[in-house]
Amino acid sequence: MEGDVVEYRIDRRSGIPAYVQIVRQTEQALRMGVLRVGDKLPTAKEVVAATAINPNTVFRAYRDMEQAGLVRSRRGLGTFVTRSLARPGAEDDSPLRADLAAWVARALAAGLGGDDVLALVTAALEEHDEQQQEDA
Repeated sequence: MEGDVVEYRIDRRSGIPAYVQIVRQTEQALRMGVLRVGDKLPTAKEVVAATAINPNTVFRAYRDMEQAGLVRSRRGLGTFVTRSLARPGAEDDSPLRADLAAWVARALAAGLGGDDVLALVTAALEEHDEQQQEDA
């Protein structure tokens, strides 16, 4: 598979190191099923060309993901996904994803911004975790 399955975007204003952003974006792509076992990640050269970051930053991200067992580098061939993080319900065509997309559209139409939506989702997850702990 081509190395263009995932396209990294680096937010220099976020305060989050670029290598962490690459790892997080890869993990998200793995969870959403965008990346699958056997897919090839973009080469460091491709990531550098697309993001204008230092090649060592890309190498660090790929090394961290390899140590976590998510990818494997094959000398001369590239870096390949070795493990999926996808769960049922996260696929593009799942009913849960469609429900969530509709909810996000309603929230945005009501005047909430992206950060507001993330705050609501985070609060709901925290409330759910607290309830689970109380029930246990």
